[in-house]
Amino acid sequence: MGSVRKASAWLGLVDDNDDERYYDDDYNEGQDSGNAWVTDPRVKVASETAEEKGRRIGTVTPDSFRDARGIGELFRDGVPVIINLTAMEPADAKRVVDFAAGLTFGLRGTIERVATRVFLLTPAHTEIVSGEAASRPADGFFNQS
Repeated sequence: MGSVRKASAWLGLVDDNDDERYYDDDYNEGQDSGNAWVTDPRVKVASETAEEKGRRIGTVTPDSFRDARGIGELFRDGVPVIINLTAMEPADAKRVVDFAAGLTFGLRGTIERVATRVFLLTPAHTEIVSGEAASRPADGFFNQS
């Protein structure tokens, strides 16, 4: 939703149909699609096979602060979460980062900036392995002295 449309909706000049994008027309109650539980199309979680092996990572691209709950639910379940804040307004993005920092502190996890406005939240039992040491051996190709 553009900024002019948001302002018009806030003033009550137009209907705020922002929530309509969350409804899935193909949803049939009582039928299991076989996919991992995903309540928001912007949240991606690995398949059930990965869940059984403990190899899931959630990626979330929130539009506003109200999407922070999905981040918290994934992280609380022990799933590492990548948060992409590039689509958010700076003020809301700061609120989400503050929320994520409190979440990781409260659950003894870690938060790490991966790129500009992209963060990785890892639970306490997760180890982050950097690929730098493996890609640059001390006596390898790039050390031609």
